[in-house]
Amino acid sequence: MIQVGIDFGGTKVEAAALDAQGNYLARVRAPNPGAYDAAIETVRDLIAQVEQQAGGRGTIGIGAPGSISPTTGVMRNANSVYLNGRTFREDLTVALGREVRLANDANCLALSEAVDGAAAGARVAFAIILGTGCGGGLAVDGRLVEGPNGVAGEWGHIPLPWPTPQETPGPRCWCGQHGCLEMWVSGTGLRHDFAAATGVQATGEAIIAGFRQGEPAAVAAFERYVDRLGRAIAVLVNIADPDVLVIGGGLSNVGEIYERLPALVAPRVFSDRWSARIAPARWGDASGVRGAARLWNDPADAQAALKVRA
Repeated sequence: MIQVGIDFGGTKVEAAALDAQGNYLARVRAPNPGAYDAAIETVRDLIAQVEQQAGGRGTIGIGAPGSISPTTGVMRNANSVYLNGRTFREDLTVALGREVRLANDANCLALSEAVDGAAAGARVAFAIILGTGCGGGLAVDGRLVEGPNGVAGEWGHIPLPWPTPQETPGPRCWCGQHGCLEMWVSGTGLRHDFAAATGVQATGEAIIAGFRQGEPAAVAAFERYVDRLGRAIAVLVNIADPDVLVIGGGLSNVGEIYERLPALVAPRVFSDRWSARIAPARWGDASGVRGAARLWNDPADAQAALKVRA
């Protein structure tokens, strides 16, 4: 069985074909086209390329920013804003001539890592994306938990817990609320916090480099950042108590985060002990496309879908 996944990112669109064991049969990329009709064409063409290289037709899973509204069936909350308000999944189904499954990109990270990544074998796994934005996904027994409203795991849009007076009400988020985690623990949040404290605009890479070199302002910014991240993770633990927390996105590559987090999370957990593992995503940037492909992990469903539309 061939599983094809699409990772629809803000700057690039990647397609990959996997075999039943999760081995790559093909991988191709193209720039995000920046317009809706061109996006449909790009996905269609990438799938044709990987299926040609893989030597057969496969099931199609899409990992995309935002999610589908269960009320209207249209896309919402996507940072590729031209997707919002459009029937992206249905339009792809028509263009491809077969059923398409679509999930939020953070959910695809969670599924990928729960199936054969850093959270393989975990009863409850929570995946966190710390990149330009901040997102999350929940998997139980290797299956996604999306909820009846499609917002399970939307960790980036809860407020920063246990805020200090200086952190209240917090910066205004693009979602309309104040103090969302997206504004604090994303890479964007790190940069904005550093700029607010120093008046200097710096990249996340420069701030981390300054922290490692002992520059006081960068050290202080990193310590604020990881403390906020620890508080945010403690809330996750108190709600879902995951066995494993997997971190993806650009900041997942900062090893010092993993060294500091356990001591920052544990005091906030409502228990006499806490032993969950916090780990970087095994598949790194590839987890999105692999998780999208894994949206068709039930062989019976996959065979039925391909048979009906063959």
